[in-house]
Amino acid sequence: MMPCNNSQKVTASHLSRQAYLYIRQSTLRQVIENTESTQRQYALRQKAVALGWPVEQVVVIDCDQGESGASSTDRAGFQHLVSEVGLGRAGVVIGLEVSRLARNCSDWHRLLEICALTSTLILDEDGLYDPSHFNDRLLLGLKGTMSEAELHVLRARLQGGLMNKARRGELNFLLPVGLVRDTQDRVVLDPDQQVQQALRLFFETYERTGTATGVVRFFREQSLQFPRKLQRGARKGENVWGSLEHSRALQVLHNPRYSGTYVYGRHRVDQTGRKKTPVALPPEEWQVVIPDAHPGYITWEQFQKNLRQLRSCAQAHGNDRRKSPAGQGPALLQGLAVCGLCGQRMTLRYHTRNGRQVPTYVCQRDGIEHAEPICQSIPGRTLDEAISTLLLELMTPLTLDIAVTVQQELEQRLAEVDQLRRQHVERLQYAADLARQRFMQVDPGNRLVAGWCNFRSVLLIA
Repeated sequence: MMPCNNSQKVTASHLSRQAYLYIRQSTLRQVIENTESTQRQYALRQKAVALGWPVEQVVVIDCDQGESGASSTDRAGFQHLVSEVGLGRAGVVIGLEVSRLARNCSDWHRLLEICALTSTLILDEDGLYDPSHFNDRLLLGLKGTMSEAELHVLRARLQGGLMNKARRGELNFLLPVGLVRDTQDRVVLDPDQQVQQALRLFFETYERTGTATGVVRFFREQSLQFPRKLQRGARKGENVWGSLEHSRALQVLHNPRYSGTYVYGRHRVDQTGRKKTPVALPPEEWQVVIPDAHPGYITWEQFQKNLRQLRSCAQAHGNDRRKSPAGQGPALLQGLAVCGLCGQRMTLRYHTRNGRQVPTYVCQRDGIEHAEPICQSIPGRTLDEAISTLLLELMTPLTLDIAVTVQQELEQRLAEVDQLRRQHVERLQYAADLARQRFMQVDPGNRLVAGWCNFRSVLLIA
C-alpha cells in the first residue's frame, strides 16, 4: 500500500509531464524464466494511472532487457531515461525497486541529483518519493547503498564457491585443443594421434628455435596444418585444421594446461576505467596452481622455461635488444657484433668499392640518442676474414661428427613432418571414402535425400 500523502506530492506540473516506466532484467535467462518479475514491472503502469497520469502518457522503456545494472555504460535505455529527466520531460520515474534502475551508487545518486533539480518524482513498489525532500532523499540513498551491498554479497558468495571448487581442481573450463575429457570427466590427451603429433612437434620446434615466429615459419615452410578447437556453434568441440598463426602460437605457449597443470586466477579485473579489463598476472601470483593434475605434452619446468624465453624475446625487441635477425647484405656478423667499449649492438654501413659492397660495423646508438659522436667503427672486411679463418680452423673431425649428428636430427624432423602429412592424407581419405559410401547407399530415385547426401559429401571432402 502507498502512504496516504502520496497524492499530495503529485502536482499539476508533474501531471503535465510524462511518466517513464523503466523495466530491466539482468540476464536473458531471467527474461525467459522470471516472467513474474517482468509482469510485476509492467503492472506498475496502473500505479501511475492511479496517481493521475493518463495511460497514454506512461512511456515504457524496456530496451535494457538482459543487461546488468552494475553500470550504465551499455544500457541505452537508462541513458535515454536520464536524458529525458535532465530535459525536464519526466514527471515521475517508475521502477519496481532501486536495483532495477541501478546497482551502482554513482549512477543511482546521479539520477537522484537530476531528479531533484528537475522536480521529478520516483515511484517504486513501496511508495512515492520526492528527491528534493531530505527524508525521501535519505531513504532513497539508503536503498541504493543496500542494493549495491546486496550485489557485492551475492558476488562474494559466488566467487567463494568458485574458489573453493577451484582449490580442489574440480572447476571445469573449456579445454584447449589436444586435451579432452573422458567418460569419467577426467582430462586426458586427445586420442587423435595427428593432433598429438602436431602439438608435440610444435613444442619440439619451439625448444629448437626459441621463438614463436620460428615455429610459425617452420610450419609454413613445411606446409603443415595445426589443429584448432571450435568454441561455439553447432560444431562446438570439434577440431578443425588450418595454418598456424603467430597469435595462435602464443596462446599455446602461454597455456599451462599443456604442462598437465590445473590453474585458476591467471587474470585480475582492472576496474579503474569505465570498462572492466582483464590483466594477466605473473605465475607467482596465480591463485591456484596444481601441477601434474592431468597428462600433458610438456613438463611444468619446460612451461616455465618457455615463459622465460618469451619474456626474453619480448625484451630483445625493446631497448635491451640482445639479438636481431639477419638482414640482407654480405656482412658475416649481421646483428651479432657487440661494441667492446659500451656493450651496445653494432649496426652496419655498406660502401661500394670496385663494384663490391664492403661492410663497416658502427656503434652509433648512444651517439644518435644523445647527439654525440659515434662510439667506434670497424672495417667489416678485415673482421669477416678473421672470423672466416677461425671457422675454417674449427672444422676438425669432431665438428664434422657434430655436423653429421645435426644432419641425422634434421632427417628425424623430416620424418616426423612426413608422418603428419600421411596422417592428414589418411584423414581426408577416410572422409572421402565415408562420403562415397553414404552416397552409394542412397536411392537415386529419392532426389531430395540424394541431393542432401551429395551436399554432405562435398562438405566432408572439403
